[in-house]
Amino acid sequence: MRIGVLLAAVALAASACSVQGGSGDKSAAASGYPNKPVEFTVPTDPGGSTDLLTRALAKSIEEPLGVKAVVVNKPGANGKIAGKDVFGSKPDGYRIAVMPQSLFAIGPLMLDDADPVKLTDMTFIKGLAVEDYVLVVPADSKYKTLKDLVEASSVKYGTTGPGTGSQLSQTLLFGLAKTDAAPVPFDGGAPTVTAVLGGKVDAASVQIAEGFKHVQAGKMRALAVFGDKRHEALPEVPTAKESGYDVVVDQRRFVAGPAGLPAEVRDKLAAAIDKAIASPEYNEILKTNYIGRWDANGDQVGTQLNESLQRFDKLAKDLGIDLKAQQQ
Repeated sequence: MRIGVLLAAVALAASACSVQGGSGDKSAAASGYPNKPVEFTVPTDPGGSTDLLTRALAKSIEEPLGVKAVVVNKPGANGKIAGKDVFGSKPDGYRIAVMPQSLFAIGPLMLDDADPVKLTDMTFIKGLAVEDYVLVVPADSKYKTLKDLVEASSVKYGTTGPGTGSQLSQTLLFGLAKTDAAPVPFDGGAPTVTAVLGGKVDAASVQIAEGFKHVQAGKMRALAVFGDKRHEALPEVPTAKESGYDVVVDQRRFVAGPAGLPAEVRDKLAAAIDKAIASPEYNEILKTNYIGRWDANGDQVGTQLNESLQRFDKLAKDLGIDLKAQQQ
C-alpha cells in the first residue's frame, strides 16, 4: 500500500473513532457493563516496558472499574498477533489491548504486510505513555562510544521486533552512518535486553524503562538516546542528534478495543482509565521507570498515529534512506 493511501486511511479512521464507539447502543449488556473480569492483552513477553505499564494499569483500574482486571501476554509480530486476536473478538469491552504506536506508524514504512491490523479494526479508548529509546551495548563491549560502534566493520544489532521503533531508530542510524549492520529481531524488550546482557548482539535500542536499571547497575553501557533532548534518567548520555545523526524516534502506547465498541462501554473504560492513571501507585511506576504520560483521548490517539507515520516517513526520506531496502 502506498504511503499516501495509507495516510488517508489513517486520517479517515481517526475521524471515525467516535463513530466506531458511538453507536448509541443502550442494550442491557452495555448498560450493565462490566459484570465480569476485563482482560487486558499485552502484545509482548512478560518483563518488558509494555508489560510493566499494563500490569500497573490493571492493578490500579480494578477499583474504579469495579471488577477484576486480568493481564494476558500474547507476544509476536510487534503487536499484530495480539491485535488480530483481540480486535477480532466480540466488541463488548471484556477484551481490550495496550497497543504500540509502532505497529501503525512504523511497520507500514518498513514491512510489506498483506494482512495488517487496520485502524478501522479498533475503537481507540485512551493514550497511555510515551517513551524514548536508548542505544545500549554490553558493559564489557569494545565499543565505548557511538562513534566506535558506527565505525565498526560490521554490527549485529538487536531489535524488539520487525517494524518497531527499536528497529527504526537503528536502521536510520546505521543507514545514515553507512555501517554494515544487520538486525536480529526479538519479541519485545525483555528478550532483547537479555540478548544484550548475554553478548548475543553488539547493541540494541530499547526503551528507557527496559534498559535504565541495567545501565545503572553497570551491566550495560548507554551510547546514545534517540530523543530530541537528553533524558533525565541518563543526563550524561548524548542524543544521537548531538553525535551528528539526526534520528529522533519515540514509542507511544494506547488502549483500544474491537471496532464497534458501544459508546457507553468505551466511555466507562476511558473514565476508569483516567482514575487509574491518576492513582499514586500508577504514577510511582511511571516515575521509577522513567515512562512519560500521554494523556490523549480516543480521537487524539488516531491523530497521533497519523502524525507519527508522516514524521517517520519524512525523516527517512530527508536522510535519504530507503527503509524497506535496509531490511535483511
